[in-house]
Amino acid sequence: MRKFIIASLALALSPAVSGAAENISATKAGAKEAPACAALVFRPLPAGGTDGEQTAGSYKSRFARLELRATVQNGAAVNYYLVAGGNRITSAPQVPSAASDCAASREIPRPGPAKDSCTGERFTAVLAHAGAKRMALLYALNGGSWTFCSAGSF
Repeated sequence: MRKFIIASLALALSPAVSGAAENISATKAGAKEAPACAALVFRPLPAGGTDGEQTAGSYKSRFARLELRATVQNGAAVNYYLVAGGNRITSAPQVPSAASDCAASREIPRPGPAKDSCTGERFTAVLAHAGAKRMALLYALNGGSWTFCSAGSF
């Protein structure tokens, strides 16, 4: 009798279990898209580093790997920039409105003209995704105010 009850319960629950397994596999197959707007905060390099290129910070997700790097001369960082997937993010001639709106939503000023040299006390990378196109905007905090450094797609 006990075997009959166990077999009946297993038979009754099998459609629910197979349906749950189908839902789990559908969730994995239909992976979530990248967020439309995000901001990453980085700290600067400590003073006294060796000259050359140094990595100040990195961020890795399933969508991208971003690094904040700096050019160091005489132990001080003279220029910070973003690297995505091992390649330096090249400057974009124009910042899309979606990226500008993303920066404003993160309480950072809208981008203006890019700076030749980017230095600061703290850095924020604003990431805007519009479908397959991704933009990164780099800002530096200097004396309590944010300044726009550069922007580019990756």
